[in-house]
Amino acid sequence: MTIYQERLRKFITEVTLYPVSCEKLAAGRGDREWLEAVLAGGARIVQLRDKEADGRTLLAKAKLFRRKTREAGALFIVNDRLDIALLSEADGIHLGNQDLPCEEVRRFAPDLLIGVSCNREEEAASAEERGASYYNIGPLFTTGTKEGIKEFLGLEAIPRFSRHSSLPFTVMGGIKKQHIPALLAAGVRRPAVVTALTQAADIAAETREWVNLLSKQAL
Repeated sequence: MTIYQERLRKFITEVTLYPVSCEKLAAGRGDREWLEAVLAGGARIVQLRDKEADGRTLLAKAKLFRRKTREAGALFIVNDRLDIALLSEADGIHLGNQDLPCEEVRRFAPDLLIGVSCNREEEAASAEERGASYYNIGPLFTTGTKEGIKEFLGLEAIPRFSRHSSLPFTVMGGIKKQHIPALLAAGVRRPAVVTALTQAADIAAETREWVNLLSKQAL
């Protein structure tokens, strides 16, 4: 089994909740505290998302995330930055629509998990051809992490998007705990969340509750 195949196997079989960091929305808590808490709560993947740190600061943070996720047996994904993902030995990278082209990243980094954001059905349909390992459907609901967006896809987008591809997918954008039953009914296994965890009073306990709800209701 290749490195890529093992990473993809872990993603498909182990990942339910997909926590994404955002230090500025973490009620004064740093990314290290957030990371340790979500891992303690049972997260099997984390994404480092920091659009404000300079390169050296981001690399140091990514190396910390890599060390902690490796100790926990969890996957580590870097948002946007291929250089940071490679230098920190991350498991993967998540690419937005304005980031590097997925097909170029795949040619350069064949062992990385690559996620792509999809705001339109045709993007989901082409995700596998472009070299993606998984794709994200969103934003579903109103969210504070995406500025300037006025249109949200809603739950009805999930079957419309997912019919175009057999790749695993995540969903994101304003997702709260009360959405879990409807998401599972729509075929979602991996909701990606930011503020639902970053703003929780007890991040570890909140993570654990999400993981338990997703695991139980998916049975």
